[in-house]
Amino acid sequence: MNIPNAISFLRIILIPVFLYLIFLTEVEKRIWALVVFIIASLTDILDGWSARKFGQETSFGKFLDPLADKILVISALIAFLILDPLIPAWMIFIIILRDVLLTIMRYLAIKKNSVIRTTRFGKVKTAFQMISIIVIIMVLIVRRSADYIVVQSTSDDIMRLSKVYEIYNSQMDNKWLIITPYCLMAIVTVLTALSGIRYIITNRQLFIPSKLKQNKS
Repeated sequence: MNIPNAISFLRIILIPVFLYLIFLTEVEKRIWALVVFIIASLTDILDGWSARKFGQETSFGKFLDPLADKILVISALIAFLILDPLIPAWMIFIIILRDVLLTIMRYLAIKKNSVIRTTRFGKVKTAFQMISIIVIIMVLIVRRSADYIVVQSTSDDIMRLSKVYEIYNSQMDNKWLIITPYCLMAIVTVLTALSGIRYIITNRQLFIPSKLKQNKS
């Protein structure tokens, strides 16, 4: 246990606090949920900086840091799935699948004494994902503080897309309050899927057994 890992654990501890606050209906509580999420997000920068600053980079820390990020993001996305009737489950499933796959790849990299080759596209995806989550939380706050039309939930994903398109083409004054979470989640899902494919291609050597590599060499 060192300072960077302690900060990563702090991020994990903040997750249930965030979830508790986001599910409360009071506007003030959701504002605090936004504050907690931003603080938790900033700890990602802090633990990475402190690890480099004090020379405390460890294999465990390299595994724990991104894992804490993924738990934070997945927790927020599942909350959105419950709170917004237009967001379909398949979007969350794709994002979770990519994060689970990347976690497995990091574990394989540690076992093989290797590193995950990151890409600029992956960093752009992560930045857009975090910004989108913050914007969606802000939308949920505004929804609670202003009158808006409640959209009925449906289990048909095609009907949800049709409903979003219908609202977009309507003359409703508050239509962006309704469809913004869906639109942002759709973009995040596409970027996440493309990023996952890119990571697999870039780090495909992790899936090759060591014995097979030796035979080829």
